[in-house]
Amino acid sequence: MELLDRYPNLKKIKVPSSLYPRTSKKYLDALSELGIEVEPVIKRGRPKKYGSNEAELVQKMIDEGVSPKDISDELEIPLKTVYYLKGTKLKRGRKPKYSKETEEEIKKLRDEGLRAKDISEKLSIPLRTVYCLIKR
Repeated sequence: MELLDRYPNLKKIKVPSSLYPRTSKKYLDALSELGIEVEPVIKRGRPKKYGSNEAELVQKMIDEGVSPKDISDELEIPLKTVYYLKGTKLKRGRKPKYSKETEEEIKKLRDEGLRAKDISEKLSIPLRTVYCLIKR
């Protein structure tokens, strides 16, 4: 009733969704008789700091080939946020030094019977790297 005294033109009251089921039916009926609608709030949690515009802009820049660090500097948003807004097209971490084709070629040469040392010399790849790529 204090709300009605303070705000005589009150039409709608939004209540947290956790509190709405515990509100007495008598109060809800009395408020509806006075023409005041009571409804639970559906939005929960902290509001997002960056909207869909920023996410679309980040995705567009990634598609154009701009690095996440450059995007972060240009849009003045943290690098972690760029990774968060990016969607799924970009993976964090270092890019592999050797392509899939090189890896497949190493495995093919291994299957043909070449030793790892010979593969290393032929492709000019360190021996230890050849062993790692064969294991994958």
